[in-house]
Amino acid sequence: MCEQCQPEVAASPRRRRLWNLPHNCHCPVIGVCLPLNTLRTLVNKTVGGKAVAEDYEIHVGAVAECTTRNRLSNRLQDELDRRYARTLQAYRTAKTAEAVAEMWVEAIRQGDVAGAFWAALTHPQCNEVLQEVLLRDMHMLQHQAGAETRVDIARFKALQQIRASLELELKNTQQRHARALAEKTAENDRLTAETLQLRAANVAKDSQIAFLTHDVSALKTTLANYAQAARLQKKIEQLTARQAELEAQGQALRQQLAEAKKAPAWHASHAADAAPAAAEPRDDGTPPRLEHQVVLCVGGRNGNIANYRAVIEGIGGRFTHHDGGLEDKHSALDASLAAADLVICQTGCISHNAYWRVKDFCKRTGKRCLFVENPSTSSLMRELRQNLAPDQDSASGAPLPQLS
Repeated sequence: MCEQCQPEVAASPRRRRLWNLPHNCHCPVIGVCLPLNTLRTLVNKTVGGKAVAEDYEIHVGAVAECTTRNRLSNRLQDELDRRYARTLQAYRTAKTAEAVAEMWVEAIRQGDVAGAFWAALTHPQCNEVLQEVLLRDMHMLQHQAGAETRVDIARFKALQQIRASLELELKNTQQRHARALAEKTAENDRLTAETLQLRAANVAKDSQIAFLTHDVSALKTTLANYAQAARLQKKIEQLTARQAELEAQGQALRQQLAEAKKAPAWHASHAADAAPAAAEPRDDGTPPRLEHQVVLCVGGRNGNIANYRAVIEGIGGRFTHHDGGLEDKHSALDASLAAADLVICQTGCISHNAYWRVKDFCKRTGKRCLFVENPSTSSLMRELRQNLAPDQDSASGAPLPQLS
């Protein structure tokens, strides 16, 4: 369309309609002020169906229809007025073309030009000069928008690649986190189980300690002579230590005696003395010697134990003692009986249980045993003389006959 055929732009009290604008204004108005999907919807409504044309054909057809007032141009006019009603209301305050131009410049600075372009282009004060400015600015803005769009597309593709890389990294991180979480959960379960076991063990120990403490308290209250029993226990430990010392001394003396027997002079004198002794029975009142034989005394009075020890060690024996169950445990009696070569049972100072244990053990094993009724030392010596003196092989270490 030539310039002479274009409608003249002049100030008018009314806003211009879409079909009143020059044809060169229709393309930027349709292309910038209306989204493509909205334009296609309006075209479909106008034709009463669904347009099969491409986006470019829809745009060209709509621009061609804007030159006259028709069903499509009316729909486009109504849609533009509805969409940019607030902007149109704001531009009504502008009373001159200069004011409209200032508002347009501000819209460009803010980056919101679609509504401002429609409001300024159809404003009653929009003259030919302002219209040319609007068209030029919009043309350049479209070029810039295209360039920015291309940059945005490139940036978008780069961001898509970064996003794919980050998603892969996130997936790997999530897998590592899941594995670490599973390991921590398993370790936590194991530690929890161990903690429960330790707590149960501690509770059991505390309960056992409480029971034992209660039992000890009960025993202390039932034992009237608890302090005396403790003193006796200490005395027994001292006597046991003394016994070990005496046994060591006896061993040393026996070793010295053995060495002395090896001397030739001793053998001669011993042979001279031994001949008449063998021919005559003993009448000195002393029992035969028990060289290195272990003698277990079961029972007896505490005051006579030291005397029993002196008698047995005086004839070469090794003395051990068991009280018969008064303080010593019965479980230790069998071990003491098994280790002894000769058993002396003090029948008057022994428990019934210990007495029958001693008698049964000696009978089953053939262990030699002397039953002494009187706990005195003289009774012990008398029993030794009567039961062991006839055995002339005692001094040589031969086994003595069993005594019942």
